[in-house]
Parts: sequence; structure tokens; C-alpha cells
Amino acid sequence: MHSYKHDGKIHRSWDEAVLLDENEDYLVFGNERTLVVESDGRTWRTKEPAILYFYKNSWFNVIGQLKSNGIYYYCNIASPFIIEDDAIKFIDYDLDLRVFPDGSFKILDRSEYKYHKRKMNYSSDLDKIIRSELDNLIEMARNKKGPFVHEEIMKYHEEYDKLTKKA
Repeated sequence: MHSYKHDGKIHRSWDEAVLLDENEDYLVFGNERTLVVESDGRTWRTKEPAILYFYKNSWFNVIGQLKSNGIYYYCNIASPFIIEDDAIKFIDYDLDLRVFPDGSFKILDRSEYKYHKRKMNYSSDLDKIIRSELDNLIEMARNKKGPFVHEEIMKYHEEYDKLTKKA
């Protein structure tokens, strides 16, 4: 997976993800202890199993993180993905939504979004799309729709386990 910024520069990459499902709206992947490379060359590994939803026509992706005290969601406001050279690629637009196991949430990185919007000259149309998609994502989280259904995350995690180390 490759995350870029609006100016085309690489932001972050992950070294692996296992495809678990594909339908007309999104792809679902699983990974665990995946190597992440930052744009400055720093590396780290993810800590817990994750189920990742990449949408074909929505401007966000959602990562369900299976932690010991519940499922946390990290949601990136991002362009719809493309697949190129065996990699899922998307543009990260800074704004993130963190959803906690109890359903509460927090919008992250507003100042980073404002900075990049100005620096990279996001159009007013792009800004409207991003804000609208953040609203759509919040609504999905509040109503426990799509990736915010815990049972779906657990189902995909079981599938991931069958396909990988616990097979």
C-alpha cells in the first residue's frame, strides 16, 4: 500500500496486505505486524491485527485495529484507490477520524489539513468533497454501518487467520 500527498510525493508505505474480499464498492484486506516505511525513511511495524477497507468511489479508507480492549478504527480521508504495480495507491488528505470501541470519535489533524490545503492549493471543489466525505464517514460510524460493524471485522479477521499463520 502506498500513501501519497496531493503534490505526488510518497507519504508512507506498508509492505503487505492479504486480500480478503472484493465487491462493487470496496476491497477488504488484512494484515498484522506489517512493516511501514515513512517518507523520511524511518520504519516501524504495526502492533495488532488490522482489517482495512479501501473504497472504490468514496474519499476515505478505514482500518479496524483489533486491540486487547476492543476494536479501534483509524479512518483516513483519502482519494479513492487505484491499483498499480501490485500496490494499492491513494492520496492522503490529512484529516483522520479515530473511532473508539465505545463509539465515541475524534477528528484528527485539522491543522495539518489547513496547512496542506494552503501549501498545495487544494481547490474549493476538492475541499467540499473532503468535508462532505468526513461527514459521511462520521455518519457511518455513528450508525454502525459498513466497516463499523464489529461482527464484520471479526469475520474478516477469522478469514485472515485461516489464510495466514493459523492456517
